[in-house]
Amino acid sequence: MALIPFYKPTLRRKDMDAVLQTMVDERIGPGERKNEFLKQFCTYIGASSGIALRSYPDALRASLLALGLPPGAKIGVSVLSPSLYSSVAKDLQLELLLGDIDAESGCLSQGEAIRLVEAGVQAILIHEPMCQIPLHSEYRQLGVPIIEDISQSLGSCFDEEKAGGYGDLVVCALEEDAVVSAAGGAVLATMHGDYQKALNSLFRGLREYVELPDMNAALGMIQLSNLEEHLSKRREFYTLFSNALLKTEHKVYGIGNIDFKPNGYGFCVVLDSRAEDAIKFANKYQVSVQKTFASTLARDFSDRFDLFPNALPPHLRGISLPLYPFLKQSDTELLIKVISHLP
Repeated sequence: MALIPFYKPTLRRKDMDAVLQTMVDERIGPGERKNEFLKQFCTYIGASSGIALRSYPDALRASLLALGLPPGAKIGVSVLSPSLYSSVAKDLQLELLLGDIDAESGCLSQGEAIRLVEAGVQAILIHEPMCQIPLHSEYRQLGVPIIEDISQSLGSCFDEEKAGGYGDLVVCALEEDAVVSAAGGAVLATMHGDYQKALNSLFRGLREYVELPDMNAALGMIQLSNLEEHLSKRREFYTLFSNALLKTEHKVYGIGNIDFKPNGYGFCVVLDSRAEDAIKFANKYQVSVQKTFASTLARDFSDRFDLFPNALPPHLRGISLPLYPFLKQSDTELLIKVISHLP
């Protein structure tokens, strides 16, 4: 039996027609399809405007540059943020200050955000990991710009709260494993005109070299058009896996309220045991498993429970299992069996 892949792109053969059409039209660089994709994406998350760029690091870098911060400025982030944040900040001569997560949402807690502002941060970069949103948080009242990274939360919602609704600037990666994939790239969306002016100034004369090509945008448009169907399937699997996990002592990472609608980006379990044992068990049954937060800022603070009591358990004992719309029925049944018997 073959190993169940950790992820598969949500792409059908017929979806490639739109991409091939860009070649027929002899327009594969940034153009009308890029503009239309950006417009559709911004409409979906409720943004006023933005820019579609060729890479996720480009979008993170541009979001920070748009704030016009001086060298040495401090940025507040969750300790479970990707290590990439550190690389981008270092390149821009910015300093990251780390905060703990909220025990329920898995995102930077409101209390920690307040502490970071009091410690002198001039902006906060919110990472929303593994389908989660910072439920009931009011970051915008803190008086500093908020950058919201919805790369793993696009489409997640709770009543009127949704991914993309917490930031002044919103970043979303479009990589191969994303809920909406353009086979690479990212969107940086703005909620205020002032930030769009800053982006226009930042990329003046450079757009043809940095913006998302039409070939990628065409794929992104197909993904957006199928998004609700894909979200429905992802949520169906998420519910099945969550119910299977109830037979164990382990917990699903993040929001447990039944009214929360996760996007099903992935299925993360915070174990009541050693991650290595669970990974070995799953691999025995040909199921791919990864440690969820292995490549985060927390890897340099794995013994600092005094500073990050909520974040370190998922960092040390959080694992992710395959979840994507194209899971076969036999794979789904096997995953349910494995999840319900995780040691």
